[in-house]
Amino acid sequence: MFFGLTEEQEMIVETVRSFVEKEIYPHENLVESKGFVPTEIAQDIKQKCINLGFYACNFPENIGGAGLNHLDFALVERELGRGSMALTHFFGRPQNILMACKDEQIEKYLLPAVRGDLMDALAMTEPDAGSDVRGMKCFAKSEGTDWIVNGTKHFISGAEHADFVIVFIATGEEKTPKGPKKKITAFLVDRGMSGFVIRDGYNSVSHKGYKNMILEFDDCRLPKEQVLGDVNGGFEVMNTWLYATRLTVAAMSVGRARRCFDYALTYSAERKQFGQQIGKFQGVSFQLADMITEIDAADFLTLNGAWRLDQDLSSNREIASAKLYATEMLARVTDKTLQIHGGMGLMDDYPIERFWRDARVERIWDGTSEIQRHIISRDLLRPLGS
Repeated sequence: MFFGLTEEQEMIVETVRSFVEKEIYPHENLVESKGFVPTEIAQDIKQKCINLGFYACNFPENIGGAGLNHLDFALVERELGRGSMALTHFFGRPQNILMACKDEQIEKYLLPAVRGDLMDALAMTEPDAGSDVRGMKCFAKSEGTDWIVNGTKHFISGAEHADFVIVFIATGEEKTPKGPKKKITAFLVDRGMSGFVIRDGYNSVSHKGYKNMILEFDDCRLPKEQVLGDVNGGFEVMNTWLYATRLTVAAMSVGRARRCFDYALTYSAERKQFGQQIGKFQGVSFQLADMITEIDAADFLTLNGAWRLDQDLSSNREIASAKLYATEMLARVTDKTLQIHGGMGLMDDYPIERFWRDARVERIWDGTSEIQRHIISRDLLRPLGS
């Protein structure tokens, strides 16, 4: 198996990394202090991404995207992981689930999202139903040809900028041997629709400026044309288009870990104690060795998951392994980097304390570490009838 990158892939990496260093890094401290991305900065990043030809790079060329495969896109996400998520959000990557659009939805939602005319957000999580998707209480009741929606979603990333939201809502119930289970349907909901409100969420210590929002539905009437996919076909839509979100988290964790490691390596070579560079002490040098080994391992796990998707091979377990290992690796790398910097690591003179705070959420969103372990062990045990 060849583990190197092609010339084109090397160009993708260099282009995106350069973009992040020039267009993202300079604004990070401002966003960290303000807690939001100023509109003019957001629009500037978005337009430069469009000019670069990378906007919606995860979509096929025949609808205006760059047509990157899963491996190429993982490389893009890995490099974007080096920068503030609040800012790289505008390096537009619309939800792939929009490929499920049909008929008038294509002109109304899919193509404008790919062009950058509209921005989307994805909403599944609820206050009482995090990883338990079937436990959601946000419910849509059929009334004629319309649907009446009531309920709440929270922890919805990017909704403050979204022109429309892709929302997963319970639309019925079915009997199973293990008891009743919710039927789920995906809907396209426009900002400003009557009975639909987007408001500020919670103040998170991770990824400041990358806000989480709360969505409230109060007798919100949705025409049947707003159904994405089939009625009660929400899980089919999820399984078809949302399988790679965990891979994105893994890739971005690898990118952030490499940036953090660069700080640890440089500091170890420059900082002196007891008359020599601290990197000469085994207590530090061995930590550097462990860090780069774990980063490389997470990188290969992630790229392998993406490669398997491109080969149409089963990849659910491999992606879960990548997400689990990369996010837990990031926690260890940021903690060790902070330890190497000593007291200065906790000061905001360096971005180390930000990396440390930001790393914590990666083990929670897009499926907790516990959920990933469940996916992995289930995949191993099922063939044995367990």
